[in-house]
Amino acid sequence: MAAGTTRKISAASARAHTRKPKATAPKFGGIFKKILFVCFVGFVAWAYQATQPPPPNTCGSKNGPTATASRIQLKDGRHLAYKEYGVPKDNAKHKIVFVHGFDSCRHDASAITAHLSPEIVESEGVYIVSFDRPGYGESDPNSKQTVKSIAYDIEELADQLGLGQRFYVVGFSLGGQIVWTCLKYIPHRLAGAALIAPAVNFWWQGIPSNLSAEAYKQQLPQDQWALRVAHYTPWLNYWWNSQKLFPGFSLIAQSPLVLSNQDIELIPRIRSIREEYQAQVRQQGEFESLHRDLAFAFGKWEFDPTGLENPFSGSGVSVDLWQGEEDKIAPVELQRFIANQLPWINYHELSGAGHMFPFADGIADSVIKQLLAGNKGL
Repeated sequence: MAAGTTRKISAASARAHTRKPKATAPKFGGIFKKILFVCFVGFVAWAYQATQPPPPNTCGSKNGPTATASRIQLKDGRHLAYKEYGVPKDNAKHKIVFVHGFDSCRHDASAITAHLSPEIVESEGVYIVSFDRPGYGESDPNSKQTVKSIAYDIEELADQLGLGQRFYVVGFSLGGQIVWTCLKYIPHRLAGAALIAPAVNFWWQGIPSNLSAEAYKQQLPQDQWALRVAHYTPWLNYWWNSQKLFPGFSLIAQSPLVLSNQDIELIPRIRSIREEYQAQVRQQGEFESLHRDLAFAFGKWEFDPTGLENPFSGSGVSVDLWQGEEDKIAPVELQRFIANQLPWINYHELSGAGHMFPFADGIADSVIKQLLAGNKGL
């Protein structure tokens, strides 16, 4: 009988046959990456949506507020609503365009008209027209608004209403800031101008950085952030001023923290005037009115008002800047600097006055009398 063949097995081969198969690890890494990616995409979509303002609730549109005011149609198709005061236009010797401020409308010419002496109106033949700036009240929004465009809106309004070759402009607060654009772009149309507590852009290059920084730090912390957003990232204006995590711009919230002692005393008088039309101011949407205003006032300007040369040299036209000493909204330190830089500006600083001083007794008369007196030579 033949002997059986002995098979030799190496130690390495034996280990290979006896080793248990390695367990496959669950593929959690791939699943986690997918979840993370989906969350990222969702966040980006949410963030994009949060920065997109709602469509404008345009006055006169299918679902918008009813147009009740007198309106003109501009060359680009937009409508401007306006309101007239004083003597009939055809009998007027002095025709004034009033430019309202932030969170206001055409009715807020009351800053001047509510306490303007009837004797001055009649004896001087004063006619005043106030208009809703784009996006406010019953004027169509202007998504293409620039520093220059608002001056040309004013010029076209004057032409369509037949105000003549020259007219006056008076602006209050942010409306006062807009008067600078008229002085820059349509000075040949002006018989005179008054800037009442005009808003100041902290980023105008002509203002020394230390002076601007000091005035900026005097603003409420929440306003400092809102102004930064308006200047550096205006496309975030809607989100910043509608989100609830941090406080937004104090003037939008109508906070009393930015009011001086005189302002607080005047508030009951102002509220009694505005209560009839307050709801009209923002009726087309806060983005189209308030948020666009912030981007305009504190964004990048096409020119620096502190470097303006006198456009009326030798013509007899005067420009007056009125400022309250205790104004917490438009810093008096910056107004003093601007007035010093522009010696052709007549600067009037009112002791103890805040931002709302035009509503105080006698102020409207002083502003209008000074405006007209400075232009008797025309």
